Parts: sequence; C-alpha cells; structure tokens
Amino acid sequence: MAVLLKRLLHPRRPPAALGRPLGRREASLDTHAGAAVRVRFAPSPTGFLHLGGLRTALYNYIFAKKHRGSFILRLEDTDQTRLVPGAAENIEDMLEWAGIPPDESPRRGGPAGPYLQSQRLALYAQATEALLKSGAAYPCFCSPQRLELLKREALRNRQTPRYDNRCRSLSEAQVAQKLAKDPKPAIRFHLEGEAPAFQDLVYGWNRHEVASVEGDPVILKSDGFPTYHLACVVDDHHMGISHVLRGSEWLVSTSKHLLLYQALGWQPPRFAHLPLLLNRDGSKLSKRQGDIFLEHFAAAGFLPDALLDIITSCGSGFAENQMGRTLPELITQFDLTRVTCHSALLDLEKLPEFNSRKVSFFKPHPLPWGRRWSGLEMPAAGRSLGFPGRLHLRRLVSDETQRRQLVGKLQALVEEAFGSQLQDRHVLDAAYVERIILLRQGHICRLQDLVSPAHSYLWTRPAVGRAQLGAVSEKVDVIAKRVLGLLEGPGMSLTQDMLNGELKKLSEGLEGTKHSNVMKLLRVALSGQLQGPPVAEMMLSLGPKEVRERIQKVLSS
Repeated sequence: MAVLLKRLLHPRRPPAALGRPLGRREASLDTHAGAAVRVRFAPSPTGFLHLGGLRTALYNYIFAKKHRGSFILRLEDTDQTRLVPGAAENIEDMLEWAGIPPDESPRRGGPAGPYLQSQRLALYAQATEALLKSGAAYPCFCSPQRLELLKREALRNRQTPRYDNRCRSLSEAQVAQKLAKDPKPAIRFHLEGEAPAFQDLVYGWNRHEVASVEGDPVILKSDGFPTYHLACVVDDHHMGISHVLRGSEWLVSTSKHLLLYQALGWQPPRFAHLPLLLNRDGSKLSKRQGDIFLEHFAAAGFLPDALLDIITSCGSGFAENQMGRTLPELITQFDLTRVTCHSALLDLEKLPEFNSRKVSFFKPHPLPWGRRWSGLEMPAAGRSLGFPGRLHLRRLVSDETQRRQLVGKLQALVEEAFGSQLQDRHVLDAAYVERIILLRQGHICRLQDLVSPAHSYLWTRPAVGRAQLGAVSEKVDVIAKRVLGLLEGPGMSLTQDMLNGELKKLSEGLEGTKHSNVMKLLRVALSGQLQGPPVAEMMLSLGPKEVRERIQKVLSS
C-alpha cells in the first residue's frame, strides 16, 4: 500500500468517474434486457444462520429460480476479529437443510469464485488503486484515539458522529511525510457531489445526500481488508450480480454504493430492499435469542418447509397470504412487485401448527399390517385432523419414498429415547413404525412428539397393577375377558369405527357400568395413562397380539 501511495503522489484533481458518468436513467438502475438473473446471499460468518438470514436467502433463491437464474452464496468474512468458528460451514449446511442450496458457494465453487471475501483482497486493492488514481479516494492517517475523540465530542453536543474529512485536504508533501511514519494508512472514499437517485424495486424512488450528513467512509482498512461498502460493490460487479435483494437497513447506504459504482465507471445492479422480519411484539430479531437459529429448529424436529412457510406467510410478495405453500409453489407465486415496505411480524408460537400442516396430508392408502386389523378407515384427503389443514407433513406421509425416510428417522428417535427400556424390539420393525406414523399423523407436530411421555406406551409396556384398574371399575375381570373375546372373534377386517362400535356394544352389555369407565379402564391397561388417543386407535396401533398380552399381564398381576 505504501508503494502504491507513493506512486500516486501527484497534484490532486477532483473526483471523476473512471468511465462515462451515469445519467439519471442509469441511476434508476435499469439493466440490460435479457441479461441473466444472478442474485447473492452475502452473510457475515460472525454467527450461525437464523430466521432473518433464512428469509433473505429464501427471497433471493425463489427470485432466482422464478427467473431461471443463479443463487450465489458469498461469505463476507472481512471482519476477521468477529468470526465465529464453524459459522461459515453452518450457514451453507443450513441452506442445504432448508432445501435452498446455492448454485455457487465456497463449498460448491463456481465461475465467479472465490466466494470468501478474505480470498479476494487483490480485487479490492485493484479497485482502491483506481479510486486513488482518479482522486476519488485518499489515505487517512487519523489515529483511533482522534476518531474516538471526534465521536465523543459529537455525542456530547447531541450530534450524529461523523468524520471531519481532515485528511482529505492534505497536500502532497504532507502525505509523503506521514507515509514515512505510517506506511499503512486507511483509505477513505471522497463523498462529493449529488448522490444519484435510484428506483428501489420495493421502496420506489430514493436519494440520500450522504455527503451532507456523513463523513468520508473508510473503504480499505490499514490491514488491507475492505469495509462492506467497497467489498459489496466490487464483488457484485465482478460476480455479475443483476439484482441485490437485501435488508432494508442498507437502503440509506445504497446512495453511497452508487457513488462508488459511478467513480469506478461500473453499471450497478438493480436493488430491492426487503422489510425487516421482526418478533411478534415488533422488536428486532437478535442473535442473542437462542431460539431463532436454524440449528435449534432442526434439532427440535421442525421441518424446513414449515420454516419457509411461516417466514413467507407473515410477510408479503404473494398475491394471497396463505399457509401451506410448498417451495415450488413459493417460486411460482412469488412476485417482487408485491413486496411491501411494512415489516413482517413473526409469531413463532404458530410454528407447531405450520409444522403439523407439513406432516399430515395424505391420500387414503392401506396400512401395512396383518389381515384382520388392516382395514383402518382413512379420512378423505384434505380433511382436517386436529389442526385445520395439516398440509406439509401430510405431503411427506403421502409420498412413499419420503414416508420411508420418516420411518427411518422415527426408528432412530425411538432407539435414542428408550434404548435398553425396550422390552420387545419388534417395535422397531419398519411396518410397525409406519403404522404408528399413519395413525398418529393427524395429531402430532413433529416426529419427536411420538417419543414423548404421552406416546411412550407405543414403545414400552406400562407397569400397571390390578389395583389401578380396580379403582376405575369393579368389573375388571369381566371387561378384560370380553375384550379378549373380541380379539379372538371370527376373522374380520376391523376399522377404527368398527372397533368403536364393538367396544360400545361391549359396554352396553355390562349392567351398571358406564361406557366412559370401560374406555378409561382399557386406556389405563394399555398405556398406563388416564388420557390419550381413543382406545380403538390405541388397539389398532398396538395390534391384537400386543393388546392381548397387556391385558393378560394385568389380569395376572
């Protein structure tokens, strides 16, 4: 840097564009017709990916796919002091988990790499050299102590802190003298002249006269790393980015970036600033909130589709605000012109409902167990079970390949949750596990729910004593023997409705015993719990052999 600055010492001339100046029409960010759509998600690996970042990535992804373009992941790791170990890997891992993998990235590579800013320092130095040559930038020798005093003085006077542009007016001799003592100064961009107006695709026409309210910004730090302002302009240019979709917090800085494009003689991309994603109470999402990181939702068993659904349903960009859209539907229906300026309020308390919508959409199909108990009557596709319209998980269950994957995941969860407690490892059989998913899908929000204490009876036999049943009804033996007789009846295909009818008849034949007490006794005998699914469903879940064994065990206790 010192050699470069010494080479550039010459009489100063006012800042000028390296190419032809941009006119008002070009400043409105019109792009060439027919140019390929290329967008980028450019987070800083100073933390793991959270819902706010996911939303920005998703809007970039669906915009790119809608226009048959490319979605690029670029990691802005220039602030080396704040990097979090593992964050870069986590960001790409979570994008892949969410089903929106980048087309180009540090991991995947691509024609515009490298995709880590720390590996692109030569490009920033080249752009800085061009700006220094044109007089659009200058070295700054102000110490951190002086800059801190400026800040304190402004705050004491209740003013917005800003650099006073002191080093802008240094003579050639003064620069040479200071370079001898400080060969690695920071480089500042000379803010001068009227900022170009631009038409944001969300916020409309904008112009921010940054030169009148801000000091000249640092674009290259003394360690050779760029600041965001220079890096994003250089990278977007060299990567051929056609549209920049980013958070609205960068709207004010866009005029500054356009001045950099103008000084470098480059055509800027089009800009669309997305309104913020806020908590339900209107507060900002914060990395200090442990429950907003994607890793949290993945570990808790929430489906990627549910997260994509909830972060788009609470915002704008679609003709209708609805729940249950799949990723292909989000791509088809997304319309950038429908994104409004209003912040989106995220209500995470609704996430279980969104997740359950992703679990339980199915078309009627036979359940895979035994001849006698295989005729479960399935509700018509699209009917509500528990939460209304459980669409997303329903789609997974309705697809045979994805259902097999759910079976494998649930087998692993059961093994992890119960392990040595499993008295009968046949509960890990794929057919049994699939049966449980099909029967319970309308009542769960996550697969993890099926290994909760409320569902432990599906995997382990409860310790139920005869005394517990006697407290419910004095006719324990009579009820138990009649249920055993029902199980030994002539071969027939029992559905849940049929089984309910048989249990109702059984109760009616017991004088002085309410049907509710019969159901309560059977529920305790089968699950050890006073509350739970309908008894008929419990019996269908467990199968006739296991129901018989549990009842006989209670009778012999």
